[in-house]
Amino acid sequence: MDQCKSPFDPSSLLADVRTQRLLETIREQGGFAFVNLIMRVKGGDAAAAEIAYDMAWEQLHSGPWHAVHTAWRDAFTLSCILMAFSQTLTLPEALRYLDMGLLMGASLFQRDASLAIGFIQSRDKEKMEHSGPISHRCTFRVSMDPSSCTESTTARATGRISELSVGPMPTFENLHLLPERSLQCDAIERSCQPSLEEFLCCYLLPGIPVILTNAISHWSALRKWKNVDYLQDVAGDRTVPVEVGKHYLMPEWKQELVPFSELLKHIYEAQGSSTTCTYLAQHPLFEQLKEDIVIPDYCAFGGDSVHTINAWFGPAGTVTPLHHDPDCNLFAQVVGKKYVRLYPASVSESLYPYDESMLWNSSQVDLDNPDYKIYPLAKNLAFMDCVLEEGEMLYIPPKWWHYVRSLSPSFSVSFWWASANLAS
Repeated sequence: MDQCKSPFDPSSLLADVRTQRLLETIREQGGFAFVNLIMRVKGGDAAAAEIAYDMAWEQLHSGPWHAVHTAWRDAFTLSCILMAFSQTLTLPEALRYLDMGLLMGASLFQRDASLAIGFIQSRDKEKMEHSGPISHRCTFRVSMDPSSCTESTTARATGRISELSVGPMPTFENLHLLPERSLQCDAIERSCQPSLEEFLCCYLLPGIPVILTNAISHWSALRKWKNVDYLQDVAGDRTVPVEVGKHYLMPEWKQELVPFSELLKHIYEAQGSSTTCTYLAQHPLFEQLKEDIVIPDYCAFGGDSVHTINAWFGPAGTVTPLHHDPDCNLFAQVVGKKYVRLYPASVSESLYPYDESMLWNSSQVDLDNPDYKIYPLAKNLAFMDCVLEEGEMLYIPPKWWHYVRSLSPSFSVSFWWASANLAS
């Protein structure tokens, strides 16, 4: 049965053995009041859910994040799920609680929260199909006037479709936007839909980057994700963490939680402007959007370890600074285009990794403004680079350093799996 259509019963969750074990742990942590509140919710006291939520929220903010006990993070997710099924909440309010539970909770009830999101959205859709458009669901709709806000159903009736403009291939006149020497060194090889054997033997096992063309041409996402109205209808009410500023190594960089509809509005209005970048980076892809893609066959070499499918969505000009990851990465460019530069793991010392434990996989060399007096070894390093076009997929081997810059509004998806499985 489709998990989005399956019934979700919070009372069953309260009776679940996982919940009972969690409450025992919370009691051991001194959370007697929280346990009593959950028992009241179980007995039918809906008001107790909000008090339990507030109590769990306070525990998450009682000290440094690393010092917060995992049980309280699980308790927070549980309270978010209970709050979402309050009869007084609108769809956006319920989804916000569930998203907060996913973002700030631990692992115990993550799947339950995801199932609850699918159930609530499915239930709301059925209500709309039976009763027609609901006035309180006025959503952001991009027209020729980006400041306008009308109901998306009305916009569809007019036949107007708003799409993100991806623009032409960068010319030599605007290459100044890219790091020096860009597109002047070795180009990353392109291979048109190679067989699994060819991908394994020629690229995966030797650890060689490659651009795979015509491998995701069947994805409906290539068409749907350009449509701002579609993205709004599917995910506009969801809450997402965004990065604000150039990138995470800059002092002015920060993170915020915003409705996805607000991110859509920012990306559309940022087209052709120099406003501060707001970027959805490395966030799990929404379940509804997963229906528009197909996990590439090449990921089969990861066995059951394709552990992460992440989304990257933002305006032109967003930058991911030079860093490396421990896993195999298939990076699919669904909307727009990006400049990508790669350095092999063998030159790591010449890229001056940070000594700090939190930034161990990031380079101190700012490719957009390099200081070769401080980092001389990085000046003449050989690299590979490309402009990754819409509908192409880039394989980045484990521990290869990569820098990425969006050349247009861009929506990408990455598939990661553990490199340890290559030996098996």
